[in-house]
Amino acid sequence: MSNPLINNSYLLKKYPGKGGWTYAEIPEIPQDKNNPFGWVGVKGSIDDHSFEHHKLMPMGNGKLFFSVNANIRKKIKKEAGDTVKIILYPLYEPDTIPQEIMDAFSVFPKTTFHAWEALSDSQKNNYIQWIFNANSEEEKINRINEMMDQLDNG
Repeated sequence: MSNPLINNSYLLKKYPGKGGWTYAEIPEIPQDKNNPFGWVGVKGSIDDHSFEHHKLMPMGNGKLFFSVNANIRKKIKKEAGDTVKIILYPLYEPDTIPQEIMDAFSVFPKTTFHAWEALSDSQKNNYIQWIFNANSEEEKINRINEMMDQLDNG
């Protein structure tokens, strides 16, 4: 795994009002202008609790926050006012193309791969997330083929 985006301690805060979120503000990571609302997909850990998929959400002031739901707070035994250790990595490594996608590139024209290489890292990550969030192997294959067609057609 590459170097983490962050490896730091943060104060858990709570938005005021009933149903307010418990969160840690993550000012070091900028919003991703290519994702809805600027969210950023990450994996990593908070204290001793690991996770594979989490979205940093915008606070409305240009900064992102890490939401800490009741389930996570119970596991790490922390609440608003406590300090937590958060280590975050990009959800997908920009230079790593999953094998299933590489296999698909091998049966498409080279121009398809060149179109892939021209995409931004976040565009590539969006495609990879979309493909691997499929509910079945068949749907994943269909999504890979759809992505290849989109790349072929510009």
